[in-house]
Amino acid sequence: MDQKIPVSVVVIVKNEEERLAACLESVAWAADIVIVDDMSTDRTVEIARRYTDRIFERKMDIEGVHRNYAYSQAKNEWVLSLDADETVSPELKEEIIRVINEDKNKRIDDHVVFAVPMRNYIGDYWVKWGGWYPAYKDRLFRRGKFTYEETGVHPRVFYDGKCGRLKGDIIHYSYADFTELINSLNGQTSKEAEKWVTTGRKMPLHVALYRAFDRFIRSYVGNKGRRDGVIGLMVAVNGGFYQLLSFAKYWESNAKSKT
Repeated sequence: MDQKIPVSVVVIVKNEEERLAACLESVAWAADIVIVDDMSTDRTVEIARRYTDRIFERKMDIEGVHRNYAYSQAKNEWVLSLDADETVSPELKEEIIRVINEDKNKRIDDHVVFAVPMRNYIGDYWVKWGGWYPAYKDRLFRRGKFTYEETGVHPRVFYDGKCGRLKGDIIHYSYADFTELINSLNGQTSKEAEKWVTTGRKMPLHVALYRAFDRFIRSYVGNKGRRDGVIGLMVAVNGGFYQLLSFAKYWESNAKSKT
């Protein structure tokens, strides 16, 4: 049996019976796999038990709080954060081994985080343009040196030290089709509007319109989303509509509070 790599892989799940096995199979080499389950009602936990007994149940409340709880369960110095619809490429595995070995030999200075390129898919199509690749995200980090802002949508990350970049991809099966893309947009914009309301942010219509237009142009023209054809167009439209729909829900919430 191959020697396990001393890294903790943390996966937050809810009703992921169709995708979880592929995710965990891609990190079966990790010495510690942590699953934080948000009250799944399908076979998610049963599948997770094939790979680990380190399974914790916690109801998702605020994303940043939930993620910080999950990472606090890690045993190892280095933590790799994954979602159930993601897998680790062989190239990334080799880079993680290199980082851990260099850390043992005190050769990575004060790096506490490494950003990883995300290879995002819609269906079986790899979206290469429109800002969707490499789309680096901070996913490999030192335990206790990295935290999320404790807010419900798009929480920021905080760390004290250097952030490096790796070359191996996390493969992200973002959306099965356009229907799933739009359904996700609906949920995300509800959270965004709620965040604007609860934090007292002012969002005039002209600012929302400008942001919508700017997002579309940057995605489709500036980041060459047109090279992805119809999918690139839909990605750009989706980005612009995110701002408009968030504004509409924000306006609606404010209007209801005045009646």
